[in-house]
Amino acid sequence: MRAVPAAPARPPTEGQLRRKSLLARLSPPQLIALSFAVAILFGGALLSLPVTHGVNSDGTLRPVNFLQALFTATSALCVTGLNVIDPSKDFNRLGQVIIMLLIQVGGLGIITFGTSFALLMRRRVAYSERIRVAQQVSALSAGDVTRLIRNIFLYTFTLEALGALVLAFRFVPLYGWGQGLFYAVFHSISAFNNAGFALYSDNLMGFVTDPLVSLVIGFLIILGGTGFLVQMNVVAHLLHPRRYRLMVHSKLVVTMMVALLLIGTLAYLVFEWNNPRTIGPLGLGGKVLASFFQSVTTRTAGFNTIDYGAITYPTIFITLMLMFIGANPGSTGGGIKTSTFYVMIASAFNMVRGRRDNTLFERRIDTETTLRAMTVGLLSMGLVLGMFLLLLIFNKNGETKFVQLAFEAVSAFATVGLSMNLTPSLHPDQHIILILLMYLGRIGPLTFAVAFSRPGGKDLVRYPAERDILIG
Repeated sequence: MRAVPAAPARPPTEGQLRRKSLLARLSPPQLIALSFAVAILFGGALLSLPVTHGVNSDGTLRPVNFLQALFTATSALCVTGLNVIDPSKDFNRLGQVIIMLLIQVGGLGIITFGTSFALLMRRRVAYSERIRVAQQVSALSAGDVTRLIRNIFLYTFTLEALGALVLAFRFVPLYGWGQGLFYAVFHSISAFNNAGFALYSDNLMGFVTDPLVSLVIGFLIILGGTGFLVQMNVVAHLLHPRRYRLMVHSKLVVTMMVALLLIGTLAYLVFEWNNPRTIGPLGLGGKVLASFFQSVTTRTAGFNTIDYGAITYPTIFITLMLMFIGANPGSTGGGIKTSTFYVMIASAFNMVRGRRDNTLFERRIDTETTLRAMTVGLLSMGLVLGMFLLLLIFNKNGETKFVQLAFEAVSAFATVGLSMNLTPSLHPDQHIILILLMYLGRIGPLTFAVAFSRPGGKDLVRYPAERDILIG
């Protein structure tokens, strides 16, 4: 019996070749920026469908227009947590599941998900795709990025499952198995991805003195905001100290993270100790727990157990600083990142002291890293100030205070999600500005600038240096 020859594979169509060549021409920053923009529009379209909307007590659908749905999708995908409507009431369980999935995709990265699907389908991952993933997760190289993705997914889902399991001990007795487990999973995913979405109208203010919820949510936020590479390096070093050394980057971000947590906790304790509208009525244990939680969540998480509309001006100042600094590189958090802030401050300090080199843990930080940190800081500050000016220009409500809009702008850029009870009352034009801020803050101002700048060739001529320019 003769074997039947296999049918020849169909050659790709002209349209497929055109789409493939278009994606191949996109640089990693361009693909990151484009993928987030497309996903935001897709998520907004899903959340604008009536089938995802909640129901009033009289059986009528709660009204959610496209701008509100787009704002919610942007906030979820950019893991921010700002809301113009109440997700616990204005969206039903399907809408809340969509928000949860957007948070997960946005936290881990869209390109990371695409590459993981390619691995599941046993498809070969091209080197260009490895470069894009490495840039999105802040990997040091693209050589072993496929194993890195497997570890990231395994690590993420394991921690989220453990967090949900512990939270279930609080939510299941309150709401029963079905709703209780969903609440546990939703808040665990939202916390690890530093999203700040909660299924309560007052966020987590009802759990201000609850150690189980506050500590579990807080530690999930810390783990999600530390960075995957740092955590893997620390774990590997602890298990095999002779084989795996602790990277300078890991030492830097862990040191900065601990320092900022301590500073934030002490600041909230001191400045809010006697505030009757925040932690004033709480006992000593409740004050410490609430202060620790706010210090954790301020650095890009967005949950709150106190009313940020009632905090004092010194606390607002500290909160703005912590929000702008943000989490660590390669994490689910935002901000300019702890390493960027340290390099900027250390460079200025060494310049004042007359030192030529910027050193860290007996290592010299090269000039390119210093310039990149300064560029990120300057672009971020310019972006926040520019968008803040637009918020002031489109301010239709004369009662809105200057500091409230500044708080909103920094919170949106740093993908924090904290608000002084202002977001829903803003004008639709201001909501669009916040959407742009959340988007640019998530992909990073430097990534966006590189994505849409013209590639320049190498300078063929290098001019002599000029030392007669006075600075300061």
